[in-house]
Amino acid sequence: MLKLHLTFAWILFSVFSFAQIEGKWKTIDDETGQAKSIVEVFKKSDGKYYGKVVKLLIKPENPNCTGCKDDRKNKPILGMEVIRGLKKDGNEFTGGSIIDPKNGKAYKCTVTRSGDKLNVRGYIGFSLIGRTQTWHKAD
Repeated sequence: MLKLHLTFAWILFSVFSFAQIEGKWKTIDDETGQAKSIVEVFKKSDGKYYGKVVKLLIKPENPNCTGCKDDRKNKPILGMEVIRGLKKDGNEFTGGSIIDPKNGKAYKCTVTRSGDKLNVRGYIGFSLIGRTQTWHKAD
């Protein structure tokens, strides 16, 4: 009986931990494969999820987002909200946006979790046209 309870508890923990995206995540550069920053994903009082750059692992060419077109224009990348407005929809987090501080371009965003990895997809229009980055859980 105890074994059954422990198994159930483990399954329940696994389901909840894999469905959550809150925490610190190491972003990986698409071109070099190097870790470039730590983004902390958190839930705000509006019930939506946001991600903020809390550490730069590679010094960017420009420390500010000069290409940004919104309230982030010319603001420091460190401390910047790069993900905004994600809503939980089953095992996916959708309906938000992500910005690439390197060039200032904003994209629609969908995030899914697979173990200790986040699959972060930025796209324009339909999700077929875009790219997915894999972020790794940071300690």
